[in-house]
Amino acid sequence: MKTPQVICSTGLCSRRAASSRAPERGVALVITLLLLSLLTALSVAMVISLSSETLIGGYYRNFRGAFYAADSGLNVARAKAINELVAGVPTAWAWPPTAASCTSNTNVTISSDYGNATSLNSGNAAQSWNEQFKITTSTPVGAAVQTSNVQAQSYKCTYPYTITSVGMAQGGEQQTITETGNVIVNVLGPATTKNVAFAYFGGFVDVYGHGIGPLVPGTMTGPMFTNNAWEFMASIPPWTAPYIFTDPIGQKEAQVDYWDSGWGQHWSSATSYGSGKNLVAPTFQQGLQLSQNPVALPSNSFTQVEAVVDGNGTLWTPPSTPPPLTAAQLNTMLVGQGLTTPGGTAYATTTTTGVFLNKSTSASCGTVPAPCIAGGGFYVEGGADVQLIPSGSTAQQYVIKQGSTTTTITVDPAANSGVGTTVITQGSTTYPTINGVPTNWMNPSSPQAQTMLYVDGTVQIHGPGMGQGAVQDNAMINVTANGDIVATGDVLYKTEPVTVPQDTLVPATSTNPMNQVLGLYTNNGNFVTSSNQPGQNIQVDGSIATISPTESANCNGIGKGGQTSTVHINTFNNVGGMIQSCIFAADVNTENTWFDRRFTARAGFAPPWFPSTTIQIGGPQTSNPSAAPPQRLTWLSCSSAYTGTAGCP
Repeated sequence: MKTPQVICSTGLCSRRAASSRAPERGVALVITLLLLSLLTALSVAMVISLSSETLIGGYYRNFRGAFYAADSGLNVARAKAINELVAGVPTAWAWPPTAASCTSNTNVTISSDYGNATSLNSGNAAQSWNEQFKITTSTPVGAAVQTSNVQAQSYKCTYPYTITSVGMAQGGEQQTITETGNVIVNVLGPATTKNVAFAYFGGFVDVYGHGIGPLVPGTMTGPMFTNNAWEFMASIPPWTAPYIFTDPIGQKEAQVDYWDSGWGQHWSSATSYGSGKNLVAPTFQQGLQLSQNPVALPSNSFTQVEAVVDGNGTLWTPPSTPPPLTAAQLNTMLVGQGLTTPGGTAYATTTTTGVFLNKSTSASCGTVPAPCIAGGGFYVEGGADVQLIPSGSTAQQYVIKQGSTTTTITVDPAANSGVGTTVITQGSTTYPTINGVPTNWMNPSSPQAQTMLYVDGTVQIHGPGMGQGAVQDNAMINVTANGDIVATGDVLYKTEPVTVPQDTLVPATSTNPMNQVLGLYTNNGNFVTSSNQPGQNIQVDGSIATISPTESANCNGIGKGGQTSTVHINTFNNVGGMIQSCIFAADVNTENTWFDRRFTARAGFAPPWFPSTTIQIGGPQTSNPSAAPPQRLTWLSCSSAYTGTAGCP
């Protein structure tokens, strides 16, 4: 079959074809216009979006620029204020310093120098970004609070400050930063030699052998020194506390040993080492002093035994045999020196245990009638457990346990119309009251009620309980052992002499002139922290010394003359100071020393019959000022969003 054939005139067929396509005419143009409009709208949206991003980015850049300008300006102003305060220290040295020895705060000119917009793109910063700052604080530095260090013949000027800095960017954005803190200027007198008790140090280590290990971290206040080099560590669990040193820290050697997180050693004269997890960056608030003269150890370590007998520690000429004394030597030297038991039995060479004192039954002791205490304290033959307990408001008790025998000594300098009394009880026996109390006769014209307790062996010492006071107000005590001193619990002052953690002196009162002091000393043993509850915290107040030339010559990591622990201690706190011949490993996570600032603020103040030394202090000029790193207390970004925030203008 064939398809049908249509025959028509050309015109008719053409009209019909044109008539069938007429409704589609112009559609392509409309679609094109619609697409063009859509593309135009998208392009406009993209332009607006990109412009907004650019504007936002520019605003953020200027916002951050203004912020950094404010912070940089604050640092510039603070540095200038510090330089002006140091430069204004009087060059003429006088001791004691007058209240006007600190530089006047009117020397600080940052408010006028930077009161108008100041460019940061000038001087050494000529190639930096172009931002400005101004200081709006009218009185940026307050008047100084002056503190004198009597022992070191120096004084410290503490200036409180509040500095407000406004940073300005090119686009007109502004940011405000306010900082408060303290500027500390330390002023030493000219170089001199001075005799001081070892209580002068917040921390002292004679022999710190290379590579023996880093110092346990913590906050350590007071002057610190080692006759070798200090060693510090990165933050490694469980030793994660920061190193904070608030006072000058010095050493004999020219470099410090820094331990990274992999226990690698790095010697450097810088004040920090490394970065990231290997960063070792102690805070030296009053500087790190290298290549200093060594500190000599005490030459005579017998005076504590002598003080028990004669009250001044000068009874015997030091024997030719180097210290420490053997038991036989000590026994021989004590025979015939007046020591008896509370019941009157004389000390003998065969004595192996017991509590002894020098009691006069016929002659008066100074102005105190017999029976009276002729010596400076009590001698304990053999090791003992010693508990210190305040009794009433003025008496101090010593509870001494040796095996099944308990001796309780109650010393009350305020009793008997101020003459004082000493009462001794053993078991069920209470001996007749003794007139007077143990006395330090080193200054015969001004004797002081002070007590020496010498234990010829290891002493375990503690107070009445954790957190309870052990040392009576105004009681002045030195406990010396011919062996280890083991702290089995807290040994605290009834009234702390300094605030913690500020470490500022607690003011004296009419009833408590703040004379209470404790010394713990051994020249033949270690100071040991121990507890029947591993992992707890222990605090021992007082100046602790484990030093002697003999022990310093034998620091081998397992010897004597240092600090150790028998159980794990989480935090060990000391209000006083730590003085050691050697340094050993101690199972302690954190160790804080809150220095007893009476040891530097009051001339001659120290635990009775405490070992002493000679130190070099001062500097090459008549006045030697230096600034410590500023102490920031608050730092606030006071943008418009934080207007009204406490501390913001």
